Amino acid sequence: MDESNRVSSHLDEPANSRLFLVTSKTITEEIIREHFAAFGEIQDIWVVKDKQTKESKGVSFVKFAKSSQACTAMEEMHGRCLAEGAKPIKVFIAQSRSSGSHRDVEDEELTRIFVMIPRSFSEEDLKETFKVYGDIEYAIIIRNKTTGESKGLGYVRFHKPSQAAKAIENCDKSKSVLSVSSHESSSYASGDTWSSDVITRCLLVSSRVAVTQEQICGLFDLIPGIDFCEMQRDQYGFSKGQVVVRYNNLGSAVYAKEKLNGFKYPPGNRLSVTYINDGEDRTSPMGKMAMQLVAAQMMSMVWNGPSGAQLMKTSTVGYTAAPVPQKARVQTDVALPPLKKLVASDSMVKERLFVIFNPSPLPVDVLEDVFCRFGSLMEVYLVPGRNVGYIKYADRKPAYDAIALLHGKVINGIKMKVMLADPPKEESHKRQRTY
Repeated sequence: MDESNRVSSHLDEPANSRLFLVTSKTITEEIIREHFAAFGEIQDIWVVKDKQTKESKGVSFVKFAKSSQACTAMEEMHGRCLAEGAKPIKVFIAQSRSSGSHRDVEDEELTRIFVMIPRSFSEEDLKETFKVYGDIEYAIIIRNKTTGESKGLGYVRFHKPSQAAKAIENCDKSKSVLSVSSHESSSYASGDTWSSDVITRCLLVSSRVAVTQEQICGLFDLIPGIDFCEMQRDQYGFSKGQVVVRYNNLGSAVYAKEKLNGFKYPPGNRLSVTYINDGEDRTSPMGKMAMQLVAAQMMSMVWNGPSGAQLMKTSTVGYTAAPVPQKARVQTDVALPPLKKLVASDSMVKERLFVIFNPSPLPVDVLEDVFCRFGSLMEVYLVPGRNVGYIKYADRKPAYDAIALLHGKVINGIKMKVMLADPPKEESHKRQRTY
């Protein structure tokens, strides 16, 4: 199949059904098919090759008919060797065209599903309903903060991505099970709690990467009229990646929804903004007419007014928002050491680090800012077209210090996995051969 056709065809249907493989360059399509066919129907295999030499670049894609098949293959094959003498392969769920990251077994978005349920359901009922698909880590029912009553919505998190995928594929559709990543595209018309065609003063902001309540509130407070902003947390106190924002008027809510749905914040992370029930009855003809009038006025302002967060003064919101404060280049909760100068790029490399970014790579200047603080930094290199990079140090200790402080941490909304690029046992041999 032609490469351009592969990119534009059925690759994202169903979601999370395509694998991204990092292999030895000697691994062929036939070898991949031999090892992966046992997990389900393979629709396509693409070994990425150099356009000039026609040699494999050591990366491949495998498209399955079902998400559960791809997830099971990832769980079983990651770290396996496909041929004698070949290095262990790395297997990820491939990024969708609307995303910027490959997902691994630990990705929470692959193991958690969002469900619409009867309001009479308890957490135990939720677990009992979905335990047939696999081991459940937790089940949470979203409740009204004031009354404690169920909103008819919940989350179920499984231990494995394949279990969550099987639940989505096979459960009783009357339960209205949705992938937790589908807030933006899904319609909630099956219940009166959340509905994509009802305009309210209350918004649900969903983020795929770690954000703080302060970050979201600061962003949405640029639109005047905010009176409530709260991070949604599970029973263990962990963030669900969602913040509820409520305005004191419909106009501000409509403006915020139109301006900030799809807005990239932090860089590389696309926010999803949807309306949720604010408790007001707008089922009467007069109520619907009022909503339509406000929506029409605000939509006119959105499309004809200023761009971004620079808001115009209107009779609806009453005043103009304050300017956006200048943000520091590096934003993180990690206590970073002071800045240090880079060493000469032609120095001898004593240690290399391999960094995986989720959902997308940080800019080179930001990475230099972060990794130079440990001393002896020579160079930062990002692999084109992939969410990985290399960090070169002229001494070993700064490299080890960087791993200890930065592995698993979030910088500017991007999670990093930081590890040694070269196995220690091969280190001295490589250095003698290379340098």
